[in-house]
Amino acid sequence: MDDPKKWNRYFIAIVLPEPFAEDALKLKEHFRDTYGSKAALRSPPHITLHMPFQWRADREAILIEKLQNFCASCKRVQVNLKHFGCFLPRVIFIDVEKTPALTDLHNQLMQFCRQELNLFNATHKGNPFNPHVTLAFRDLKKAAFALAWKEFKERKLEGSFIADRVALLRHSGKVWEVLHQSALGSC
Repeated sequence: MDDPKKWNRYFIAIVLPEPFAEDALKLKEHFRDTYGSKAALRSPPHITLHMPFQWRADREAILIEKLQNFCASCKRVQVNLKHFGCFLPRVIFIDVEKTPALTDLHNQLMQFCRQELNLFNATHKGNPFNPHVTLAFRDLKKAAFALAWKEFKERKLEGSFIADRVALLRHSGKVWEVLHQSALGSC
């Protein structure tokens, strides 16, 4: 029998719907095949709302229920994908417009996670919310980054969708998998 005190890794995100997910997956595969960066393929294309955290496996149902209740009280948001961006020296991503509605959803989620889930690691090194869809990151070598960024910095990409759910992803030990999607309230 599993250890009831086993801890799993989770994160909270907006997972891209089709056809955007398929397009982003093709771009991730391009980075793998052309630039040797495959780490981004370990998760579905997504916009991180809360970075990875630990939670007890035997309390997973409670986590899902609390997240569902939170999401039901939030509004759906329009997500605008707009071209490409980077974080030096290794990250290339699809840029996401930082709209007031998306920022509000993020801020409400951060408050919920602190107050209801007792989570305090919402951002990486205290960085502000910068919505994006990662295509290549930690295993993208610096020389490959320079070539890849030269290819993508002027490249155009645009698209919009209504985010009507928030996903809870769990790490399997190898990849991130969508465990549950909680519907956001009405528009």
